[in-house]
Amino acid sequence: MLQMTINCKGKLLDLSQPTVMGILNVTPDSFFDGGKWSEEKVILNQVDRMLSEGAKIIDIGGMSSRPGAEVISTEDELKRVIPVIKLIRQHFSDSIVSVDTIRANVAIEAIENGASLINDISGGNFDEAMISTVASLQVPYVVMHKKGMPAGMQRNPDYENVVTEVFDFLQHQVHTCRKAGIKDVIVDVGFGFGKTLEHNFMLLKNLEVFQQLNCPMLLGISRKSMVTNALDIKKGDALNGTTALNMSGLMKGANIVRVHDVKEAVEVAKLYSCIIA
Repeated sequence: MLQMTINCKGKLLDLSQPTVMGILNVTPDSFFDGGKWSEEKVILNQVDRMLSEGAKIIDIGGMSSRPGAEVISTEDELKRVIPVIKLIRQHFSDSIVSVDTIRANVAIEAIENGASLINDISGGNFDEAMISTVASLQVPYVVMHKKGMPAGMQRNPDYENVVTEVFDFLQHQVHTCRKAGIKDVIVDVGFGFGKTLEHNFMLLKNLEVFQQLNCPMLLGISRKSMVTNALDIKKGDALNGTTALNMSGLMKGANIVRVHDVKEAVEVAKLYSCIIA
């Protein structure tokens, strides 16, 4: 039976209704908003806006994972994310802060400074200490599927059956997380991470299959190439397409939508709730 409540360092988050995670990339090279959130006042204004619009989680990223991005040093990642975590916790003490990282050391520092959820695009495959570390920290963990590293993951990704292969990976990692002692595991199929346009839509078409993992599901489609390439538009014009695919994902079982545009995602969530009422 799907567990609908996760424990974020003592703050319970109910996922029985769609939950919106707002993206805050504090990197100079993120694919959509790189360099936009670099000053304290601007960061606080954006966080305040996302929370007031209905975001339940603020997800901070300190290293770009866009296709072609290089892995930065641990020191550089910490310099980017830790001050922002502290800033948010100082001004928005009740907020739930997630950190998007592939490193156990960053996870430790992030949680010790006020974050309460780890979002790992490598699904525990980059740092062998990550899963045991998250278990010791006793925080929720997002396990995502990714094929290859960002620098080369979009160079002709190939699968015999993308749905089966992604499912098998997530099933194995969920089992590993449970065995290590992680109570709250969230899964993410990893749209755009080592997948062609056809792979992405095949995963979305079959997203309900992943409910068999009995974990909450995170949907990360916001303004990605899955939208822009399908519609032949620029990232700045991808809000409408993102909104459409978010509704599709919710209809197929997603519990959390990770977005740049919170207001619109919250409206989608409300409309979805009206449909299923």
